[in-house]
Amino acid sequence: MVRSAKQAARTSVWLEGKAKRSGRGGGQPSGLDRDRITAATVRLLDADGLAKFSMRRLAAELNVTAMSVYWYVDTKDDLLELALDAAFGEITLPDVAADEGEDWRDQLGTLARGYRALLVRHPWLSPLIGTYVNIGPNSLAFSRCVQHIIRRTGLPAHGLVAAISAVFQFVYGFGTIEGHFIARSAAFGMTPDDYFQHAMSTVTQSAEAADIVQESAELMEARGGDTVEEMWERDFEFALDLLVAGIEAMVEKSR
Repeated sequence: MVRSAKQAARTSVWLEGKAKRSGRGGGQPSGLDRDRITAATVRLLDADGLAKFSMRRLAAELNVTAMSVYWYVDTKDDLLELALDAAFGEITLPDVAADEGEDWRDQLGTLARGYRALLVRHPWLSPLIGTYVNIGPNSLAFSRCVQHIIRRTGLPAHGLVAAISAVFQFVYGFGTIEGHFIARSAAFGMTPDDYFQHAMSTVTQSAEAADIVQESAELMEARGGDTVEEMWERDFEFALDLLVAGIEAMVEKSR
């Protein structure tokens, strides 16, 4: 019961002064700091995935003892939250203050593509986004940029949050599925194209599934693209265009 209460009371590594701490005081391992620990965490998560990550494995990667890592972070959760925000720092944000003359559509597209690429590059990111409150500096900078661009669309104030959800929850879902598909392909030692063909041939062995695949054949052919990557690219860009067109339509309607 005590353990459950402590877990429930957890807020964020960015609160309670935790993020500003560089160490617990004297005696911390030389050559080790929070940035190095966080960077190693990201590398391990990329290599092994979230399920296999452990503080012991991280310590081995850094060639220190597990207790040495705890000089800089209290818990594994704190460390994963730091890794989450470090990854968000990889997204190139448009300078919205200096680029007021740039079309909001172009800026929105840039952010959407950057977010998708991030999710694909780091498949472990998706579950963490839904686990933590994401109030690190990089996550906040991303959110502030998104809000600034959406405000420039001309949508009424009551529709701004919904527009953000429509665009970036779509990107989250698309990037998550794409990233996990690529990771799954690699786990089988296949390229995404080979894994796709393997999956399709397996599916058609089921009579009921084969009927659905056959019914979808026309849609798949019209979809275009010679590779899985090309199909994803066409799907993403067309869907993004649909969302932008929807925003434009709602702006016109509100007038």
